[in-house]
Amino acid sequence: MSHTAGLEYTPNVALATKHIYERVKDVIPDFEWPVHAPYVAEINRLKKERNAVILAHNYMTPEIFHGVADIVGDSLALARKASETDAEVIVLAGVHFMAETAKLLSPEKTVIMPDMKAGCSLASSITGADVRLLREKYPDVPVVTYVNTSAEVKAESDICCTSGNAVKIVESLGVDRVICLPDQYLARYIAGQTDVEVIYWEGSCEVHERFTGEELREYRQQFEKIVIVAHPECPQDVLEEADFVGSTANMINYVDDAQPERVLLVTECSMSDNVAVEHPNVNFIRPCNLCPHMKLITLPKIYEALINMSPTVEVSPIIAERAAITVEKMLAIK
Repeated sequence: MSHTAGLEYTPNVALATKHIYERVKDVIPDFEWPVHAPYVAEINRLKKERNAVILAHNYMTPEIFHGVADIVGDSLALARKASETDAEVIVLAGVHFMAETAKLLSPEKTVIMPDMKAGCSLASSITGADVRLLREKYPDVPVVTYVNTSAEVKAESDICCTSGNAVKIVESLGVDRVICLPDQYLARYIAGQTDVEVIYWEGSCEVHERFTGEELREYRQQFEKIVIVAHPECPQDVLEEADFVGSTANMINYVDDAQPERVLLVTECSMSDNVAVEHPNVNFIRPCNLCPHMKLITLPKIYEALINMSPTVEVSPIIAERAAITVEKMLAIK
């Protein structure tokens, strides 16, 4: 049953959300705000009523990221911060593997996913059975698994990593060879940063894989003094064309520190909007590759999820126990 029919843009709603719109007015047109504002106001009210926090990934649209989120960041930051909150309920504005990871680190909390269909091409590229077959093929070679995977895959692995700490994790194992799953481009990037031999899986992110080096060269010709910042999930020719390569968090840190006059973030489109809010003096050129899975999460779905307190994410205890160990091993390496 939908509860959205009664939401209206009243003077009280306008007043309650005015301070939020002031922050995002450069990335959300004024004619759109009356559509978003009633949801923003009601969601923020419901959070207090339900003792809930909303975790929003950097790829969420600005009305979610800046309008209702309590904790924002990349997938690892969200899970880590979720485990530290006193709230009883976590609403995950992201994709399914992120909700699973939050549940692994906060098993006592209720974790709600506004749309259970919000998956990930990278996470779905590999299964636990695939990992077991790799172990048979490469016995005694440790498996380093990207956090962008299902709990089932994490449970079959030795340790997790993020794009930001992958090289450190690989080198911490003290071995000559590792298996890095599932992103082939991240694995190749890691291989270029270490002497450890890296065996990789043929998975990829459908957003980052669409970028090309030729496309970036065209941007350089079109825009003077453009600084290109790329995520390591991109193909090699893209990384070679970039001025800086780093994880989601490191891309943001780079913009914070460098304050480039003009920048292109080679990643999901909404991240540029969200970072732009914090950097009004930087001109963001937007290549705008959208993640169709992230875009399944909307304000109306978050509102309905808080009303109904569902759908909830559960991980079987057997998988959860093993998967949580791989994440905790990663967190223990500073």
